[in-house]
Amino acid sequence: MNKKERIALIKELESELAYGRFIHTLDVAATAANLAMCYGADLDKAEVAGLLHDCAKCMSLGKMLKVCDKAGTDLSEFEKNSVSLLHSKAGAVLAESRYGVRDEDTLNAIRFHTTGRPGMSLLEKIVFVADYIEPGRDSAPNLPQVRKLAYESIDDCVLQILKDTLRYLATTGSAVDPMTQKTYEYYRRCDEERKFYE
Repeated sequence: MNKKERIALIKELESELAYGRFIHTLDVAATAANLAMCYGADLDKAEVAGLLHDCAKCMSLGKMLKVCDKAGTDLSEFEKNSVSLLHSKAGAVLAESRYGVRDEDTLNAIRFHTTGRPGMSLLEKIVFVADYIEPGRDSAPNLPQVRKLAYESIDDCVLQILKDTLRYLATTGSAVDPMTQKTYEYYRRCDEERKFYE
């Protein structure tokens, strides 16, 4: 993405998103770019995924469902009833159809930035973490420690975010998306295996 394309995309997002969501978007894009520099990931892809990760967030649930249905996107029953989950899948559809993103890794980073998934690529992990730790966030548990961990070990950070998210959902009595639970179990096993062989 050249400078002109970057400016055009940011202007379009500013007109599409609520102001608070737009600021969050800029913060996630900047954080994702920083993490990409730290871990040697593709800086351009990280910024684009960060800019577009919430591009569907301000749509109604009904509109998100239509966007996903038109694209033939597989949705769980859990996702069909949750704006907070569905916006990731709808966002990936919009990133491709409206914003011209063709790179599958970038689309997956948008698609799974809320729940994560087993076997995430480095870019997917970066956007997942950036969404959680961006400077505007202030209510997540252990945030100072998680932010520090993000620049020390991306895998340890992903696991900590999943652990904290599940613990938070348990304390509020909120239902847990099966993909979040599945992702946590996957990264917990990876961590145990890594420690076993150290």
